[in-house]
Amino acid sequence: MIFTITCLALVASALGCGVPAIKPQTIGSKIVNGQNAISGSWPWQVSIQLPNGFHICGGSLINQNWVLTSAFCGVVVGYHRVILGEHDRGSNVEPIQIRLVSRVINHPLFSSSTANNDIALLKLASPVSFTPRISPVCLPPSTINVLPGTRCFTTGWGATSTTMSPRVLQQTGLPIISTGVCRLIWGQSTITDSMICAGASGALPWIGNSGGPLVCESSGVWTLVGSVSWGKSNCDIRFPVVYARISPQRSWIDTTIASN
Repeated sequence: MIFTITCLALVASALGCGVPAIKPQTIGSKIVNGQNAISGSWPWQVSIQLPNGFHICGGSLINQNWVLTSAFCGVVVGYHRVILGEHDRGSNVEPIQIRLVSRVINHPLFSSSTANNDIALLKLASPVSFTPRISPVCLPPSTINVLPGTRCFTTGWGATSTTMSPRVLQQTGLPIISTGVCRLIWGQSTITDSMICAGASGALPWIGNSGGPLVCESSGVWTLVGSVSWGKSNCDIRFPVVYARISPQRSWIDTTIASN
C-alpha cells in the first residue's frame, strides 16, 4: 500500500498536479472563526464571480482548460468570470488571471431536489497559464478510498459567520466522516454514494464556498476528493458538510473533457 501511494504521488508530481509551489500551512484551522491561507498555497482554488466582481462560488482548476464546481452555482456561459491566482479579493496588485466560460456541462444525473451528483465542468474560453500561484489539483482514481478520520482541507471565500465574508482566502481542516455516520445525522435516504461528508468538528465551510475543493494529501500530493455541496444553513459546526464525491465521477469527467 505504501509503495502504491508513493508511486501515485510520483506520477502526480510528474504530471504537474496537486503539488503547490507555495506550501500550505496545514496545522489547525477553521473557516468559521476562520484562518487565513498562505497566499498562493492552494493554487487550484478559483473564485467564480459576477461581472461586477461579486464572489458567488468556488471551484477547482483540474487542467489548463477546465474547472470543476457545483451544478448549483448556475454558471452562465459568457457571463460569469473565473478568477485564478487570487488570494485577497480586495487587492488590485495580485497576478490573477481572468477567464470567461465557453461551456457549462452539468452532470447528467444531477438532481436539484436531492443534490445528488452536484458537479459541473466549466470549459474556460482560453487556456490558463500555469504559474507558482496557479496550477491544477489531481483528480482521484475511481477506486480511491479515503478512510474516516482522515484530515482533509476545504478552502474558499465563503462567509465566516452568518453576516461576514472575508477578503482573504480561508482554509479549514476537516475529518472525513463515514457514510454510515453521516446518514445517521442527515438521514438514510439523504446521503447517497455520490456524496462524501466531512466536518462536525468545530469547523465548516459556509455560504460562498459551494463548488470549492475538499482535498486530501498523500506524500506531498493533494487530490480532489469532494466539491462543496450543502450543509446546515445556520453555520452549526456540529453537523458535517456534504460534498459531491469526485471518485465515482472520474470516468464521466475524463470522457466529458476528452469529447469537448
